[in-house]
Amino acid sequence: MAQQGPQKSAIIIPDEPPVLPLESLSYPAHYAPYISNVVIPYGLVLDRIERMAEEISQDLQASCDPEEGLHAICVLKGGFKFFTDLTDRMQSKNCCHKSLKISSHFIRAKSYQNDQSTGSVSIMKLYDLEVLANKTVLVVEDIVDTGHTLSKLIEHLHQYKPKTIKVASLLLKRTPLHNGLFPDYVGFSVPNMFIVGYALDYNENFRDLKHICQISDEGKKKFANKPT
Repeated sequence: MAQQGPQKSAIIIPDEPPVLPLESLSYPAHYAPYISNVVIPYGLVLDRIERMAEEISQDLQASCDPEEGLHAICVLKGGFKFFTDLTDRMQSKNCCHKSLKISSHFIRAKSYQNDQSTGSVSIMKLYDLEVLANKTVLVVEDIVDTGHTLSKLIEHLHQYKPKTIKVASLLLKRTPLHNGLFPDYVGFSVPNMFIVGYALDYNENFRDLKHICQISDEGKKKFANKPT
């Protein structure tokens, strides 16, 4: 279950992050007009994930059955890069020199249209999750915004009666609309802006961008889904 309070070791990105010149970084050139700022460089993302892997492995090792291990759930689509990098590092960062078996599961949640929340959450499980009964579960999210999607997801997973549910989110957005439900592990606390990259998208664009960036107004117009 997610905790009522932000994770203390998260790196706080200020409301006005330093401007990192795009010409000094490597990125797909076709996105140049559509990015206003690099918020978190790719290298910093990976370094923070390395530390999160250590924290999570140490915390969850004791609660996992040696035979069953940890059941990690990737929230698609935006979480797939974070999920892969985090679980890879967790398997090499176990405490007490013990191997931690990780079983991977996938679920899809969607609540955004363009840069606005639709107010409704769609959850699609990709296969049977009955295997989660009495297991230690780690939900891996790309970003927690208002917390409503996370609340619906936790509620959905509880029907499978896991022993415990922990949540790791790469990003936690500082927004006055937050419902007070926080992840157990947070990589970065970010300003209330719409960000893309590292698999976070804007209408399925920018997932291939390694850095986490703020989309420009021109980008929002260029890739907006037109009303039908």
